[in-house]
Amino acid sequence: MKKALIFGVSGQDGAYLAQLLINKGYTICGTSRNAQVSSLQNLVRLGICEQLKLESVALNDFRSVLQILSKFQPDEVYNLSGQSSVSLSFDRPVETFESISIATLNVLEALRFIDRPIKFYNAASSECFGDTEGKAADETTPFRPKSPYAVAKASAFWQVANYRKAYDLFACSGILFNHESPLRPERFVTQKIVSAAYRIAQGSKEKLYLGNISIQRDWGWAPEYVKAMWLMLQQEQPDDYVIATGESCKLEDFVAAAFACVGLDWRDRVVIDTSLFRPTEIAVSKGNPAKARNKLGWQAQYKLNDRTVVRMMLQAQAELASGNRTGIYTKERDKYLGLATAF
Repeated sequence: MKKALIFGVSGQDGAYLAQLLINKGYTICGTSRNAQVSSLQNLVRLGICEQLKLESVALNDFRSVLQILSKFQPDEVYNLSGQSSVSLSFDRPVETFESISIATLNVLEALRFIDRPIKFYNAASSECFGDTEGKAADETTPFRPKSPYAVAKASAFWQVANYRKAYDLFACSGILFNHESPLRPERFVTQKIVSAAYRIAQGSKEKLYLGNISIQRDWGWAPEYVKAMWLMLQQEQPDDYVIATGESCKLEDFVAAAFACVGLDWRDRVVIDTSLFRPTEIAVSKGNPAKARNKLGWQAQYKLNDRTVVRMMLQAQAELASGNRTGIYTKERDKYLGLATAF
């Protein structure tokens, strides 16, 4: 039975990854800065909170990282922790860099110190590429980060590459493009849109305030993306992979789809607020997942353009509003999608 250590298990990706690995028979240890008071809502919603061990670990403290690795002795380590908001990184650049770059360095150095055959996955980000002028980014595309978050992720990426080469660690990075799910908190724009559209459809008179809706992103479905993480650590040799759908759409199209699914015209309820514009912004983001398809056998099935992702997120809102906080997350795929078509 394999053992996996997931740093940042309570987030969207951490929770879905834990669910995937539990279903594969892994023993899981998940961490947060303070496991006694951290929100475990995502683990509860997936019905897996009691199926894994939780530990408190401060990734900016090398000794804390070393202790959990020595105690749990995992076969695989997934680093999904850190400040995850691009917008917030402009307000908290130091915290963002420490929680991503310094934390990753501590994990790598602890793995080198322990000197055991542990496989390591690092969560990189498509934000590292910056603006590629509409061209699909792949593993050879240069990094031109445009936010403190992207700078931190780029730094962590190169640390992983350096430790892989210098110390022969099995360490790889997944360069993930945007991926959504019902587990996204409302500080992420997709969940903010879906939640507002659902409330308005139920009678709320509120307005939805958004920033630049002309941006284009390559949006996918988070439960699929965590499978790609796992596949990377099942390869004979470590490598880095772009994980994306290969298609982009405007944020405006996402807004229109969310409101259309509940029978509303978004233009009646959305207000563009220039104070929500970022200091620097990527106009178009699109990935080329050819390497992941060819080497991992991974390909995205759900894309934003077909509205399936929007419908599934709206269905989750309906489930939560009705008091069913777990049902939709534990249904098999066919029934899940069947319910989604109600919108």
